[in-house]
Order: sequence, then C-alpha cells, then structure tokens
Amino acid sequence: MNIQQLFGIELPIIQAPMAGVQTSAMAIAVSNAGGLGSLPCAMLTPDGLRTELRAIAAQTTRPYNVNFFCHQPTEPDPVREAKWRAALAPYYAEFGIDPATVPAGGGRAPFSAEVAGLIAEFKPPVLSFHFGLPPPALLARVKGWGAKVISSATTVEEARWLEAHGVDAVIAQGVEAGGHRGIFLSDDLSTQLGTMALLPQVVRAVKVPVIAAGGIADRDGVVAALALGAAGVQLGTSFMLCAEATISPMHRAALQSRRAEHTTLTNVFTGRPARGMYNRLMKELGALSDAAPAFPFATAALAPLKAAAEKLGHDDFSTLWSGQNATGCRAIPAADLLRSLVPA
Repeated sequence: MNIQQLFGIELPIIQAPMAGVQTSAMAIAVSNAGGLGSLPCAMLTPDGLRTELRAIAAQTTRPYNVNFFCHQPTEPDPVREAKWRAALAPYYAEFGIDPATVPAGGGRAPFSAEVAGLIAEFKPPVLSFHFGLPPPALLARVKGWGAKVISSATTVEEARWLEAHGVDAVIAQGVEAGGHRGIFLSDDLSTQLGTMALLPQVVRAVKVPVIAAGGIADRDGVVAALALGAAGVQLGTSFMLCAEATISPMHRAALQSRRAEHTTLTNVFTGRPARGMYNRLMKELGALSDAAPAFPFATAALAPLKAAAEKLGHDDFSTLWSGQNATGCRAIPAADLLRSLVPA
C-alpha cells in the first residue's frame, strides 16, 4: 500500500514537521496541494495547539498530520545542570548575563492524556511520533477516532518494534535528516545508517508501509526512494526557505550559503542528538558534549545567550537545523515546491 491510499492524499509526499521552523500555514498549504502537511506540536502550549488546529480546520478539508514527541519525562539533575552552567559561564560573562537570572526548564513536553483530550475535538487524521510511541492506552485512544499512526525508526530493530506496537506505517529516518534523531531503543549513534542503506532493510523487515526520510531534496531523490521500496517520502529541509517557513533571516542566509554544506549531529542545544549547521557553540564545546544535561533541559540555559548573540547579528548559539542536503531549498510557496517533487 502506498501512502496515498493509506492517508487519502494525492501525492506520495509528507512535509516533515519542523518545530521552530513552521506553523500551521505550511501544513495547510501542503495538504491543500495534495501532499500530507504536518504540524509540529511538541513546543506548543495547549492554547497554541488549539489555535493552530482551529486554523487547519478552517482552511483545509484535506488530511493532515500532527506530530508529538514521546520521550520519557524526567526531573532535572542538579549535578548535570551545574556542570552545564559551568560550561556556559564564560559565555554568560562575555554577554554580561547574570547566571542566577537564567531559569532552568524543558520546553518540550511529551504526548499526554491531556493533549489527547484537547486534540480529540479535532480528530486529526494522522498522528506521527518521535522517540517511539505513547503508552498503549493513549495509542488506542487516538486510533479510536480512526487516526492513522506513524513513527520514526532509525534502525531495523526500531522499525520492527514500532510495527509490533501498532503503527500503520514506519518512517525510516536516515542519518542525513535534519533536526532530532528519532532514535529510542539505544543511545548508540554508531547504529545510525544513511537513508538509502536503511530504507531497503526496513522494507524487507516489516509488513507495514515504509516512508523514506533524510537527505531527499528533489524529484530525483523521491524517485530513488520509491524505487527502493518506499511507499512515500518525507522531506523537511527543502521546505525551509518556502514562503510559509518561519525561520529567522540568519537561518535563511545560512541555508543559502556554503555553511549548509557542513552539518553535524549535536546534543548541545537540547540534550538529544539533532542535525544542524555547525556554529561556534558546537565548535567550542564539542558537537556531542558530556556537559549537556539530558533532553530537554539543555535549552533553557542557552536562551539568553541566543537572544544576546542574535541581537548583535550572530547565530553562535542558535539552532540552525538542517539536513545534509539543502540543495532542494527554494524560496517559493510550499505548494509550488511540493509540485516540483512529484515524479513524472
């Protein structure tokens, strides 16, 4: 089964949910153009989530996807927090920031019963998850209104686990993909494969449809993934210069420069490995730093540094998420970009 049949869409293309990069406007544009538009929800407040879902309901009758994180919530570790603050101390001094005024916190909440209750009013037709799946009772609840459920796998083992736990399709996320790795059964980054290596292995390992993600930037990439057995593809980075994207001018400029050729996996912005463009913080602390606290507690301490640097025109502490292949980025409406990806 291809994803057009599974989701009731016209084109075999999903716009990846990208927190901090887009709002409902991009999801609406993609869905109205025949793809599956996606809304990233992990960083939205309940009021913000309700507002975005109302906007989608008012502006499209087509299927759309809402995306949530499924990490296990933990309490902040004072020892790790102190180590992180010590690592950032020279930067606080550089910008004249009093560390005592910088609050701790997370900023990314996992899918919960409260969120399920809120979105039940809207009955989103597709839910996607990152870092595994929610508890069985919550999964049954969303499936009860007929929603299709998909989640990211970064290994064959994760794909089999997701199939065994009830997903309708698996997203095979190659290591080229921008943003957070969906890895959830292990912390070992040596297990992470490229999309074109991972995809055929996952296709052979599971019976549910498989969606290819990571490093796919244009029509040729879409064709290649479909030829390797993908039921559809998911693209994120290529949409980041579209008119509907909400990235900063600095992020836009970086995507259009040679800097986009150098991305790496880093944990210094959130505490979990995610792919973005190389910048000062990664260079000086190390892209993968043992000073960073567990996800998502690295973020709050960086917020005032990000604001201070950006005020001076620097992105030294900014999250410049990008996949390894930014060559498909185009500053055009998302609907036009989507149509350019469709195989002949």
